[in-house]
Amino acid sequence: MSELGRQLKEARLQKGMSLDDVQEVTKIRKKYLEAIESGDYKVLPGSFYVRAFIKTYAEAVGMSPDELLEEHGNVPAPPADTTMETVIQKRSRRPETERNAKWLPTVLMWTFPILIIVVIYIYASSLNKADPDQVDQTNITNNVQDPNTAQTSPPASGGGVVAPTSSAGAEATTEPTTEPTPTPTPSPQSITVTPDGKSGKTTKFKVTAPAGSEVKVEIVASGVSWLEVYKGENSKGEKLSFGNTAAGETMNFVLGSEGMYIKSGYSPATEITVNGQVITDEKTSSRLLLNLDDGSGSEGTQSEGTGE
Repeated sequence: MSELGRQLKEARLQKGMSLDDVQEVTKIRKKYLEAIESGDYKVLPGSFYVRAFIKTYAEAVGMSPDELLEEHGNVPAPPADTTMETVIQKRSRRPETERNAKWLPTVLMWTFPILIIVVIYIYASSLNKADPDQVDQTNITNNVQDPNTAQTSPPASGGGVVAPTSSAGAEATTEPTTEPTPTPTPSPQSITVTPDGKSGKTTKFKVTAPAGSEVKVEIVASGVSWLEVYKGENSKGEKLSFGNTAAGETMNFVLGSEGMYIKSGYSPATEITVNGQVITDEKTSSRLLLNLDDGSGSEGTQSEGTGE
């Protein structure tokens, strides 16, 4: 052990410090401190560090570094062109919380736009889901009627069709005809409407009325609904009405022996009655078939392929 190292060690012990304590204060690695105390300067990385470490060590144990180095002139002096390299441990490290706080604003900045995009996507997807019971709007063509007007079909022989009327006050133009002899209207109690099974998506009803009776079918609209009315058992028959309804609109038809097929895109907006008796299949979108049985054996043929 050198005299300089012995003095440093004694000063350290007088202060009650271990080499680990000195290492913590000076940030000089313990093996370099041991080399200084033993005088083995070859362990140190260069002659410059010998004097620099001795000065730091002396200050840590309360000695004057200049007086100590002047007293022991045999300590290697650093070369004139030597550049000090970093070998002392860093005195401070940036806390982990500080580094994490640096990234927090960036994470938040990207999180909110992503959440907004996800919410918009979910909302748009829910709007695109079509109700299976709703009418396919792609079937609506240029044949759609104006809601404020009702087209009239020319009266067919034996059909007894009454032209639909509109509450908007539009007048229907008809050719002058000879008024037929009024047919006695039977009381509602003499006409019965009973469910008659299903055919595909179509619900069938059997309308029983006295022979020669006029069976009135009335459709009252309380809102907008796609409505199709055909003479016969399906949409291949004669078209009686085709288009959107308007609130307050009323349409009147007469049920003939060939039957009547009614399709409503939104059933809650269309009330269908047969001589005052409401008929419905309790669906959002309805397909109804009315078959007349007047007791004369002329009831419309009910085929299994009725429903569309």
